Amino acid sequence: MTSLPSPVSSMMRFLFLFLCLTVVPVEASEMQLVLRQASVDPPTHQVTWKPQQTAAIVCDMWDQHWCAGASQRVAEMAPPMNEFLKLLRSQGVLIVHAPSTCVDFYEKTAARRRAQEAPQVEPPAPMSTSLRWGTNWVWPDPTRETDLPIDDSNMGCDCARHCTIHDPWTRQIAAIQIDDEQDAISDNGQELCNLFAQHEIQHVMIMGVHLNMCVLGRPFGIRQLVKHGRDVVLVRDLTDTMYDHRMRPFVNHFQGTDLVIEHIEKFWCPTITSDQITGGPAFRFANAPTR
Repeated sequence: MTSLPSPVSSMMRFLFLFLCLTVVPVEASEMQLVLRQASVDPPTHQVTWKPQQTAAIVCDMWDQHWCAGASQRVAEMAPPMNEFLKLLRSQGVLIVHAPSTCVDFYEKTAARRRAQEAPQVEPPAPMSTSLRWGTNWVWPDPTRETDLPIDDSNMGCDCARHCTIHDPWTRQIAAIQIDDEQDAISDNGQELCNLFAQHEIQHVMIMGVHLNMCVLGRPFGIRQLVKHGRDVVLVRDLTDTMYDHRMRPFVNHFQGTDLVIEHIEKFWCPTITSDQITGGPAFRFANAPTR
């Protein structure tokens, strides 16, 4: 006759099974990404990035823009961008919020201090000292890229009546949440070098606005990141351009953005889409024409 298990042995087996089911691996799973780049053959390839070695930069997603159309598109894009960032953060990716020229709004926050207090390091390549729009600027490199495929010389307002240029932004749009316990806030290229060295960041995703201007040229933008040897990708569905369809090449606003994305892929870095992280559909502006 088989003896019944003792209460003590039953409890031990229960505890063992409970621990097996609840212990979480120390290191988050790796991210499998499909990169698209027009300058390579084949134009798509898969990479594996460790979240702990990855940062995501949110460029100039301000609370208000001088162009009403730009403000509307930022407001539309912000909620899906926030969901994308939440998933990245949960995997261990460092989120850097870069609302240029208004980081002082966050001066007393832990997220701002996190960037300010990272130990000073020597940049991998010289930082740009040219100035534009209140910050250092990395101008186009004629040895590496051609002129942009769109004419943004009128500053790109696509509204029926051109908006008056001024500086209405005061902070990052509130729809994009900042985790004060984990995120960082900076629009300073040197601070980002320090922060990336401290966190051993090798890979960078960048998103936000505007692709033909700040996403490319800011001291934390694509040109500077590539020159510093980072593995950079543009999140191509979570960006926008300042382009007026009444200017060359006389296509609609969203086709103009696609042309700049192609320029980035050809001359600077690959791109990805947010659905590779979220598992849902990639973001698309409501009034963008069907391709």
